[in-house]
Amino acid sequence: MSEKKHILRPGPRPAPRPDPKMTCFAAVPRGAEEIAAHELEQLGVGDVAAGRGGVSFTCNREGLYRANLWLRTASRVMVRLAVFPCATPEELYAGVHAIPWPELITPAMTLAVDCSLRDSNLTHSGFVALKTKDAVVDRIREACGSRPNVDTASPDVRINVHLSKNVCTVGLDSSGDALDRRGYRLERNEAPLRETLAAAVVALTGWDGSIPLADPMCGSGTIPIEAALLAAHVAPGLKRSFGFQRWQDFDGKLWSRLVREAESGIERLPVGLVTGYDLDSRALVLAARNAATAGFEGQLHFFHAALEEFRPEGDKGVVIINPPYGKRLGDEEELKELYCRIGDIMKQRCRGWTGFVLTGNLELAKYIGLKAARRYVLFNGPIECRLLKYELY
Repeated sequence: MSEKKHILRPGPRPAPRPDPKMTCFAAVPRGAEEIAAHELEQLGVGDVAAGRGGVSFTCNREGLYRANLWLRTASRVMVRLAVFPCATPEELYAGVHAIPWPELITPAMTLAVDCSLRDSNLTHSGFVALKTKDAVVDRIREACGSRPNVDTASPDVRINVHLSKNVCTVGLDSSGDALDRRGYRLERNEAPLRETLAAAVVALTGWDGSIPLADPMCGSGTIPIEAALLAAHVAPGLKRSFGFQRWQDFDGKLWSRLVREAESGIERLPVGLVTGYDLDSRALVLAARNAATAGFEGQLHFFHAALEEFRPEGDKGVVIINPPYGKRLGDEEELKELYCRIGDIMKQRCRGWTGFVLTGNLELAKYIGLKAARRYVLFNGPIECRLLKYELY
């Protein structure tokens, strides 16, 4: 396994402190909250509760590490430090200053502050971030005689401040880079689907790797690769590093054990289980590279084919299509024809299979000409989408 190395600070790392019970929040693409909640329950954490835009839960250090390593649909995992009323700059400073920062950050480490504000007296995120930073470094300077520096690009500790209706929640971002950065997608095509959303789509189909899965418009391969990761029991975080690895209480032995366990459970995919097709040769080159980086060279297969040439093998399976939504002027007529062709191909060539189409344009979806058996709401960034399920008898 390739793992990014970080120089933490001079001197030996202190022994991990007693294993704390933490209150955490996994941020999730809207519409995928229940999927993420199920993932967390499978990981054995406690008090799992899905809400709008994420899932709260409690866990110990091992649970936090497992969540980052294994969650397929979450974008970040935050550890909550404090919640307090906050209607003024003074209340913000006092609430942040009261947190025992010297236990979390040394003067030799770097930090950054991220903010999100909603319906509160304090309305300027830059001011809130600056005031938070001042309170943190003042508390550390008072205890240690010197202060940490700010590094917005690659900090040792990323502090998250969420201010909603004059209530402030302060937490630590345990993930570092967003969890959709799996480490396998080296290049991205024009309109890539985030890995976390692709994983949510695969989860909503109910596919478990026991029947074939095909993507006839696969682009750079995100949906097939996410399906392959699921079927092969590959932890999506195996190819990357995380924010918690730079924390003072990072337990390297525990982390190494969890990584070894994850690596020992990987299975090889049968040939032909997951396939992708696309007309764009450049996208297929990217798809093959990404699949190889993810560990699926020789197991995932991509074919150069127009949609009209798509013909899945086998009596049953799952077909997933993520066509363009038509956000540019002049696309409409061309896309109406495309959606008509999608309907025709599913009717004529995918009998016995279950079809799924993810689209952010419900008007265009009407041109598929099939009655959807089920509709799931998902958000692709700010775009409200539907995952439409078609039983193709």
